Amino acid sequence: MNKIPTVNLEDFLSDSASRKQKFIDEIGHAYENIGFVALKGHFLDEELVENLYTEIKNFFDLPIAIKKKYEIPGIGGQRGYVSFGKESAKGKKEADLKEFWHFGQYVDKASKYANEYPKNVIVEELDTFNKVGEKTYKMLEKTAKYVLRSLALHLGLEEIYFDQYIKDGNSILRPIHYPPIKTEPKGAERAAAHGDINLITLLMGAQGKGLQVQNHDGEWIDAIAQPDELMINVGDMLSRHSNNKLKSTIHRVTNPPKEQWGTSRYSIPFFMHPVSDMKLNVLENCIDAKTPKKYEDITAGEFLDERLKELGLKK
Repeated sequence: MNKIPTVNLEDFLSDSASRKQKFIDEIGHAYENIGFVALKGHFLDEELVENLYTEIKNFFDLPIAIKKKYEIPGIGGQRGYVSFGKESAKGKKEADLKEFWHFGQYVDKASKYANEYPKNVIVEELDTFNKVGEKTYKMLEKTAKYVLRSLALHLGLEEIYFDQYIKDGNSILRPIHYPPIKTEPKGAERAAAHGDINLITLLMGAQGKGLQVQNHDGEWIDAIAQPDELMINVGDMLSRHSNNKLKSTIHRVTNPPKEQWGTSRYSIPFFMHPVSDMKLNVLENCIDAKTPKKYEDITAGEFLDERLKELGLKK
């Protein structure tokens, strides 16, 4: 496959059984063959998207001394600010050329996970930053829920199979700023080739060149979304759970041509994570004589912990 397919969530949400099945078949085929789709019909409206970009640009334009006060030690970068050069791709010594912010789950006090997650960090200098971040988080979480319902049906599971695991899940909304490049990067990229950790990732900000996906032939393909589309890809947790039936695809964000080094890039992924005690054990109906079980049993929390250490975010 050498092109990212486009699907429309409105098909899945329609009252038409044939449209719903069409969506399931299309996204299932895409995730088995390249691991990425461009999604229309999501729950973000244009005003919310514009407000979010305004807020994150305002934050990243703040002086570094102010941003640094929101960098919280001892939590592996799970909430608040992570400064430039802190994260590197698995197996790569050069740090990515980016800084970012993390909004995390909004958990009811009665939830058994209420004490598991760090609190979200409030930016005092920007009155609506946190409100806009929370609203975006919830709309992307809602979109992701229905995408996972379609994938559950594709895998032969109950439609609401994933619902129990994503409610209060450890999902993260990550606005990223790739600053202007001032000197020749020595082996560093804006985001080096990597696979995502989580179940699925919903990406805002893939409208320009930069994001590339590696297909099964090892070729790098540009992944460019239309203004009304999100890029959505399979993460390692879902790939593992499905015994690689659904593919977690390696992708990267390349450095721009030299004449564009003076420009910033912003992108906003939403990493859909389950609760930490979800078992990522390979699904029985994804194992057969041709595809034996590929992975050892592990929980989502254990797997995340391993990967945060590999990325240099946790000691």
